Amino acid sequence: MDDEDGKSYRWETEYEKTWEVIKEDDHGRIQSSVDEMLYKAIRKRTLNKKNVRLGLMRHLAIIIDMSSAMNQIDLKPNRFICCVRLLEKFVQDFVDQNPISQLCFISTRNKRAEKVSELSGNLRTHFDALNSLKANANCAGETSMQNALQIAHSMLRYMPPHTSKEILFIMGSLTSCDPSDIHKTIDSLAKDNIRCSVIGLSAEVYICKELTTKTNGVYNVAMEETHLKDLLFQYLNPLPSSFTESTLMKIGFPKFEMNTVPSICVCHLDDGDEPKLTVSGYFCRQCNSKYCDLPVECKICGLTLLSSSHLARSYHHLFPVEPFSELLSSDSIDIGSVNDGKCFGCLKQFGGKSATLCNLCGQTFCVDCDLFIHDISHVCPGCTSIRRI
Repeated sequence: MDDEDGKSYRWETEYEKTWEVIKEDDHGRIQSSVDEMLYKAIRKRTLNKKNVRLGLMRHLAIIIDMSSAMNQIDLKPNRFICCVRLLEKFVQDFVDQNPISQLCFISTRNKRAEKVSELSGNLRTHFDALNSLKANANCAGETSMQNALQIAHSMLRYMPPHTSKEILFIMGSLTSCDPSDIHKTIDSLAKDNIRCSVIGLSAEVYICKELTTKTNGVYNVAMEETHLKDLLFQYLNPLPSSFTESTLMKIGFPKFEMNTVPSICVCHLDDGDEPKLTVSGYFCRQCNSKYCDLPVECKICGLTLLSSSHLARSYHHLFPVEPFSELLSSDSIDIGSVNDGKCFGCLKQFGGKSATLCNLCGQTFCVDCDLFIHDISHVCPGCTSIRRI
């Protein structure tokens, strides 16, 4: 179905010669046209809607399908290894862009589900969980969607109302073996305002569509590895939330301190390893418990411990960089006359390529710098230099 042009079916529309969009440059190469197409696809993520409430403090449970369907080789080397590799990159960006959020991993295989890691904002904990999955990469049996959702529900249902509760299910199987009525589990998730999203690797499944519809989630099916990465990385940014409440919460900002007397940190007591005596760490402002890294939720008093930089890095979701205006060579503004035809960010010549214009500072940027500013740095260098002056 095609709703954009008002026609009922795609084959009823006018015949489109999509290959004519790709044009060769002066050297006979098509890389510039390919870059333009990728740029326009990625740039859609920067067009954020204004006046939308976002759940910045997120609790995300990622459910990984480890059934026999994940041994398929349509994704190289197979579905499971491909997903784990993408999740390693996703976790690193998630912790960097959502420093006050937490996530955990749940696996399902052999008609059962298992909690791989607890909710945490520590990058080392997430990498250890993914490494344990790769070490025990025995994908067998059937998926149990209900058992996995029940484990995630038990972890998220008692979270504070000011947090965003989310579940992301990466599912490669077309079937699910459940012990009871899964519709009751879906209703309980919707009742507790837990948003469930699904990324399918095979085809669209009715129960997954039902799950995402009732819980206000998103359901997509990946066509290949690049598409899977794009679908996965969409969850780096918090989704619009109408369930979170605006409440005050206590946050501690501990400093890194050095003591003369060594002591045991609280964060390594539950790891199963031998506790190590150290003289440095972050001490909770409320109960004086010691932790090695931030952010963390104090296991003694429950106080959220952050650094000021963690809180500041979360502001880019609330105050994003305004989308730049596209400038083509046919525009009334001569690109070659702006900044001597150079990008303000990397100082490279545009060379007839498309450029973008910041409407606030009036500086022009190339395609690569535009994506870097909106997806990674979240700061316009032109606006920043004007403020400093």
